Amino acid sequence: MPALAPPADLLRRLFDAAVASAQPALCVPPHLPRPEELGDGRLVVIGAGKASAAMAQAVERHWSGDPKRLSGLVVTRYGYAVPCERIQILEAAHPVPDEAGLQAAQRLLQAVQGLRAEDIVLCLISGGGSALLPLPLQGLTLAHKQAVNRALLASGATIGEMNVVRRHLSAIKGGRLAAACHPARVVTLLLSDVPGDQPMDIASGPTVADPTTCADALAIVQRYGIELPAAVREVLESGRGESVKPGDPRLARAEVRMVATPQKALEAAAQVAREAGYAVHILGDALEGEARDVGKVLAGMALQVAERGQPFTAPCVLLSGGETTVTVRGQGRGGRNVECLLAFAIATGGHARIHALMGDTDGVDGLEEIAGAVMGPDTLAQAWARGVRPLDELANNNGHGFFEALGASVVTGPTLTNVNDFRAILIEG
Repeated sequence: MPALAPPADLLRRLFDAAVASAQPALCVPPHLPRPEELGDGRLVVIGAGKASAAMAQAVERHWSGDPKRLSGLVVTRYGYAVPCERIQILEAAHPVPDEAGLQAAQRLLQAVQGLRAEDIVLCLISGGGSALLPLPLQGLTLAHKQAVNRALLASGATIGEMNVVRRHLSAIKGGRLAAACHPARVVTLLLSDVPGDQPMDIASGPTVADPTTCADALAIVQRYGIELPAAVREVLESGRGESVKPGDPRLARAEVRMVATPQKALEAAAQVAREAGYAVHILGDALEGEARDVGKVLAGMALQVAERGQPFTAPCVLLSGGETTVTVRGQGRGGRNVECLLAFAIATGGHARIHALMGDTDGVDGLEEIAGAVMGPDTLAQAWARGVRPLDELANNNGHGFFEALGASVVTGPTLTNVNDFRAILIEG
């Protein structure tokens, strides 16, 4: 059995392995259409998301067909662009959309006008695409979309619930982009960042049919007490926002390929942990709920392992993914991963053998350019020594401020991918 690595170092290696497994250069090439599938058509590349530019670069570098028949346009988050020759890269704001995103969405729709049946549209979709394609339905404005998006982000709604509302206020999501490509064949490559890997929830499903309705969207708005602008409510109440439904003939030639998922990222991290001498247990790739509540539950499990050897014996690593939510109550800097980790640290109470890292695989937790943070047995003691009060910081939704004060933030810069949250708990023997 190999010597066990220092916990903090190993946790970071696990996170890096998860991110690396979802790099477009690795996971996109096996799913590209073959040149002979084109006939005399064109390959038109479109897409949106935090990973879309890196995905586009992978297409250019690995597609073996005539480059003159390749063109396209994708939109990604500011700072996430990478060089491409034939596919234009646009940048826009995330998570709250801006005017650049609006213009990019309009240009994306223009790029697929007048296609023929011989053409193939390769649509590259990853997490963040909802905010990056903020094209409102007729009668709505970007300001309407921004207001609804802010309210959803602060409401505690799940990502799936948020996307139900978004699909019914959009002129491009909920299958509308694929419908606009008709009669061309549409091949969508997805990097999943949502629990359950449901295609319609990744970037709000611009190229997949949507079985949900305007009534479903209204029910979610009511459930979370979200105040809607009058024009937005009219779109939902009138049914004018209905999306493209299953069985629509315009989507008959649309197919979806899942190229990277949270589960695959967890499995990549698990392999690294095993090679380092730890038993590994994957708790699930779709853990949801309030971030602080998930942190408390994970803490209870870690303590049971450490103190009673149940349901696993130490030393071991517990891995999980998914997407928690934060109901904002304080004035702090937010971040669902750091909020989860802070609640975990408080609940484990400085246990001598428990360490953890939690972060977002896209490198951005909440609104901060910080992926997440790492903690160990001395985290609480360090905070108290600096006059930082963990419970007060949690109440103020200030996980980023808490861990930054301790020098415990995990900063990656743009990772150019996104397969949701990553949580690793290491329990020493």
